[in-house]
Amino acid sequence: MKILAVSGGIDSVVMLDYLAHSSDESLFVAHFDHGIRSNSHEDAEFVERLAKEYKLPFECGHAKLGADCSEAAAREARYRFLFDLAKKHSASICVAHHAEDIIESIVINLLRGTGWRGLTPMQNPEIERPLQNWRKTEIYCYATDHNLSFRQDPTNIEDTYLRNRVREKLRDFPELSKQKMLKLYTSQCSLKKEIDDILSTIPKQTRYDKDFAKDQEVLRYILNLHDIHLTRPQLKNCQDAISQLSPGKLHSLDANHFIKVNKYSFELV
Repeated sequence: MKILAVSGGIDSVVMLDYLAHSSDESLFVAHFDHGIRSNSHEDAEFVERLAKEYKLPFECGHAKLGADCSEAAAREARYRFLFDLAKKHSASICVAHHAEDIIESIVINLLRGTGWRGLTPMQNPEIERPLQNWRKTEIYCYATDHNLSFRQDPTNIEDTYLRNRVREKLRDFPELSKQKMLKLYTSQCSLKKEIDDILSTIPKQTRYDKDFAKDQEVLRYILNLHDIHLTRPQLKNCQDAISQLSPGKLHSLDANHFIKVNKYSFELV
């Protein structure tokens, strides 16, 4: 079974129609009412009617996040609802992100000062994105060709959210540059998979060879294995400590974790 996250906007309505006519799997329509707008219940009612038209089961989650809710808080609440629902029905989650969403996410990550992994957004293996390779123009054409009705979320044009401001700036971005960015995204995702496959062979233990720390990606992976998540500056400090501290010295990672430096190795204590 697939849980379809349908907001009622054009992207998710197109995803719903497309999968309803192309997927052999059972489909389940899910909608989350954030309670950010006073009339948000109208979106929920619209999606419920859609589900009935397609003869699909429907469930709605509710919250009262308020008009001052941040984009991150709204996203967290929405995905918490979707993952709980997916667990309940032993289903996968489908969202309607498309190629322009990927470009926007890359630009946002660059503005925030990302590392190379910021060029590979939307890679959660637990979430399916059937429209990932669709351009926005293709989505509009599909909606027109299939006479689909959808709702417009007024918050999508407000400049309160960074994504909306980035989206507006990207309207005049050269198409060739967008295509190059998507090509870069594809190549970076392939590179990420290769690196992750290699890293996955590193065993979970508490003692490691010092050479492992020379590569920041390897060090990050080792620490993540033990549920220790550091920023890039913190990782650099950790690398320096492993290479420069005398044997027997300790380096503090956070309030609860330390690295003990040995002659040829380091260990988590």
